[in-house]
Amino acid sequence: MDDIAPAYDDRTVISTSRLTKVFGNLVAVNDLHLQVMRGDVFGFLGPNGSGKTTTIRMLLGLIRPTAGRAILFGMDTAYQLPDILQRVGAIVETPVFYPYLSGLDNLRVIAAASGMMSGKANDRRLAEVLEIVELRSYEKLAYRKYSLGMKQRLGIAAALLTDPELVLLDEPTNGLDPAGMIEIRRLIQRLSALGKTIFLSSHILYEVQQVCNRVAILQKGNLMKQGKVSELLRSSEQIEVRLEREDETHYALHLLQQAREQGADWIAGARIEPGPRGWPLLIIGAPGSRSSEINAMLARNGLFAAEIHPREGSLEALFLEVTTAPAPDGTRVGMEALADAPAFQATFQTMPDNNRGGAL
Repeated sequence: MDDIAPAYDDRTVISTSRLTKVFGNLVAVNDLHLQVMRGDVFGFLGPNGSGKTTTIRMLLGLIRPTAGRAILFGMDTAYQLPDILQRVGAIVETPVFYPYLSGLDNLRVIAAASGMMSGKANDRRLAEVLEIVELRSYEKLAYRKYSLGMKQRLGIAAALLTDPELVLLDEPTNGLDPAGMIEIRRLIQRLSALGKTIFLSSHILYEVQQVCNRVAILQKGNLMKQGKVSELLRSSEQIEVRLEREDETHYALHLLQQAREQGADWIAGARIEPGPRGWPLLIIGAPGSRSSEINAMLARNGLFAAEIHPREGSLEALFLEVTTAPAPDGTRVGMEALADAPAFQATFQTMPDNNRGGAL
């Protein structure tokens, strides 16, 4: 099969096609197809070691794909990386600053190193980014006296110096206390309101659900789910049923499994889990709007629910569902992507390889 060009129009900021990275025998990222649209706050989710950081490093040109393509702003990272990076700000891993310099002076050092001209325009931009990250009143405080949350926000300020269109944040709330997480959440919301496209790698599912409009979930380098948060949450809705006796609960489970086999495909699945005071609960993967239909089905078979009510969908439930399911054979699929991308292999072989490593 020929390599397929990523879908792109002027609303697309990131688009990947068959993006694959192999380290020895390990397929760290496998046949990845992502699409991030302008204005998205895009949550990139997965357990540790799932390939999130490796993907971000490929998008930034820090490591090269073994196969596949990454297109940012309509430009290919294999050929047009300098032009791409002018429009991107990123934090990958913990930012490093001079501990005895103030927050403002640290930003001045970074601005000078990145080629920003000194002068009033530069000073205005420094003041703007410190205002955005709510550090203006602490700009003269030594960095070593900053809290962890303040240090993370200063890192984001550094990424914003060039006024990028796309901001990539790799686990920005790692190690933060609840107050620090709230600060970063507010900051992401402010950046979105300013028109930035945000690509947020995280494993803090509640925080992602609060700020992201679209997400993708990775497991062992494989893309398991991608879409709008609202639609994915609807797909993870459940209905909770309590019957009076354990034997009735098991019979109800059998009836629901039978109904699904006979064509009731709106039932995603059903299971029994312990409830309060030891009562078994029947948990049905189905939209809350189907509650009356389930109640009627049980009643037709002589079962009468003591309680029945919907459970709202959550990213946590969806995440657990997809990351505990068997992932595809990454090695096999990844090698297929390699075989299908000879043009890209030729291109990469002509470029110096400064970094074959990279965190997962």
